[in-house]
Amino acid sequence: MALAYSPDSSIDSTRLAFLAAAIVLFAMLALYLVGFDQGAISRTGMYMHELMHDGRHLMGLPCH
Repeated sequence: MALAYSPDSSIDSTRLAFLAAAIVLFAMLALYLVGFDQGAISRTGMYMHELMHDGRHLMGLPCH
């Protein structure tokens, strides 16, 4: 007789879809902040631009 492992706490498809959407949204926000922000939404002026400057060059995105 073969026994199969079946966990009781499975993630339902609705929760999995919500989690995947949240991860994608966070990744898009991070990409925007690193790649395209240029200080537009930063309240401290160009602080975000200077903080992400090297990462922008490493990803091959223009910033000058």
